[in-house]
Amino acid sequence: MAVYVCGVCGWEYDEAAGYEEGGIAPGTKWEDLPDDFECPLCGVGKDQFEAK
Repeated sequence: MAVYVCGVCGWEYDEAAGYEEGGIAPGTKWEDLPDDFECPLCGVGKDQFEAK
C-alpha cells in the first residue's frame, strides 16, 4: 500500500488507512478514488498529489 502527499499543503492519503471521515474505506487504492477527489485540507485535485 502506498502513501500520497498533497504537493500544496502536505496532507497524506494512506491507502492502508483510507480516509474514513471522507467515506473512503481502508485499503482503497489511489487509482480507485473518485476522479473528483480533493484534498480535505486545501481543496486541490488528485493531480497535485505525489507518491511518497
